[in-house]
Amino acid sequence: MGRRGSSAQIKAGRKELRRMRERLRERQRACALKPSVKPTIDNGLCEYESAEEEQEERQQAVIDKVAVLRGLLPTVLCRLARIPDPRQPKKIKHKLTVLMLYGILAFVLHTSSRREANREMSRPVFKDNLMLLFPDLQSIPHHDTLMRLLDRIEVEQIQEALIEMVRSMIGKRKFHRYLIAGHYPIAIDGTQKMAGYTLWDAQYLQRNVGDESNRREQYYVEVVEANLALGNGMSIPLMSEFLDYRQGDGGREKQDSELRAFYRLAERLRRAFPRLPILLLLDGLYPVGPAMEVCRKYRWEFMIVLQDNSLPRVWEEYRLLKAIGPVEEHRMTWGDREQRFHWVNDIEHE
Repeated sequence: MGRRGSSAQIKAGRKELRRMRERLRERQRACALKPSVKPTIDNGLCEYESAEEEQEERQQAVIDKVAVLRGLLPTVLCRLARIPDPRQPKKIKHKLTVLMLYGILAFVLHTSSRREANREMSRPVFKDNLMLLFPDLQSIPHHDTLMRLLDRIEVEQIQEALIEMVRSMIGKRKFHRYLIAGHYPIAIDGTQKMAGYTLWDAQYLQRNVGDESNRREQYYVEVVEANLALGNGMSIPLMSEFLDYRQGDGGREKQDSELRAFYRLAERLRRAFPRLPILLLLDGLYPVGPAMEVCRKYRWEFMIVLQDNSLPRVWEEYRLLKAIGPVEEHRMTWGDREQRFHWVNDIEHE
């Protein structure tokens, strides 16, 4: 264990730290950079003077959030009500829309499992407050009931209800302030949902894991998702395309891939929003000719990450054009960083 310094050494260290911070601020001012502001936690006492005042404030916060939900739910629930109910009519206790509302609330409340949802959402006080906010919930269903319904229902119909809600919000210009050059930014990316060593379904993809002495076949689920990515940090899911082992090229022993799923998802996205001005945001997997051709075909703008080892001829032409002549340039300050961007237009690529 090291020994602590004396009081004089500690004070000298604090003075040196203050001098270093002052020199940093001087350098930031010289470079026209704005220092980042880090708000501290208020050191004052609680503003509430009584328990009633605190309860009223908390209740108002809940009401404000519920007002947002109640503004969106009618469109969603009206569309969900048109989904054919696969259950036996004589055994139905809760309407389909009630079960769907219960599932939406379980998702909003971030319940991690069916058991947690059953435990938390059936508490007497929570149950009473929930029924006051949503009169349709005359009783709280068991989460297993929702699971059995989702296992048999047409999932595509649920996704279509979500798309109709987004269409309604677009029609009301809810996202207009977050457009980029008049286009709706949609991010498309693949993500793994689960993995294991049991082949539960023929759709699962497979791969070899482990070293040569202990190599095993692992089965996993991957999905390509399209999300409306707004400038305020909010992400709204639009649609998903699952990778399916059966969609691969069996003759060449190639299974389904993220790019194959992207082409299927792009076609569905075009059918859902045929006239919507779209800007696709894609990662380093997509700077390939067919993906760009799809965007050109559908008249979509696109922004794709170009890694250093991707499209070497494009990189070579960019470096040559940058060396021999002036290129487009933009400078900006983001927080405490100064950023510089260079680009060249009209580089041909086939």
